[in-house]
Amino acid sequence: MTQLEKVLYTAKTYTTGGRDGESRSDDGRLDVKFSSPGTSGGGTNPEQLFAAGWSACFIGAMGVAAAKLKVALPRERAVDAEVDLGMTDGGYLLRARLNVSLPGLDR
Repeated sequence: MTQLEKVLYTAKTYTTGGRDGESRSDDGRLDVKFSSPGTSGGGTNPEQLFAAGWSACFIGAMGVAAAKLKVALPRERAVDAEVDLGMTDGGYLLRARLNVSLPGLDR
């Protein structure tokens, strides 16, 4: 396992009830109710949260890389994230894709 040189941030949440429960962050900024994918429940699901978080982090990483390369990213940059919940060999798995949009960026 790769060792971290420096911890920049640690996200902390308290989750109860699993897929039909709820989760809160220790600072109170996140407070969500869950419902399983495909159900009529009123909450989000963990796959949606993963997609939102991963795409937001990827946009941030593109910004860091662009700054190092002295490339200006378009203001309209966006990432569509898709996270699949599936099964294989009797177990669950996640598969994810990021579809990046950088309109007007020249090569």
